[in-house]
Amino acid sequence: MAAWFLPALKAVLPHVGTIISSAAPVFTKKSDATVANQTLLLQQQVTELQAAASQNAAHVRELAEQLQSTVAALEQGASIAEVRLRRALVFCAAAIGVSTVALIVALLPYFNR
Repeated sequence: MAAWFLPALKAVLPHVGTIISSAAPVFTKKSDATVANQTLLLQQQVTELQAAASQNAAHVRELAEQLQSTVAALEQGASIAEVRLRRALVFCAAAIGVSTVALIVALLPYFNR
């Protein structure tokens, strides 16, 4: 499993229930009402929609902040991995150099005969 997947999953997982409950709000049901009550019902539904929209905006803002912190953590991990990769590359180059010198020293007596 990729190293970035677990922190991203841990950041999003606590909010899945909230997202689902916000995505499927229970609005006021229409019933057989008179015209006068329909205006009141319509106003109540508009109020519920506005509340749901503002709640969704707050959740989106919170998720954006968490995504920003996750991306920052991923960038930091990538920079650490890059430093380690460069260090490993330097060690590999040094090992190649040492092994080349050792091979030359080992073959020198063979060719001096």
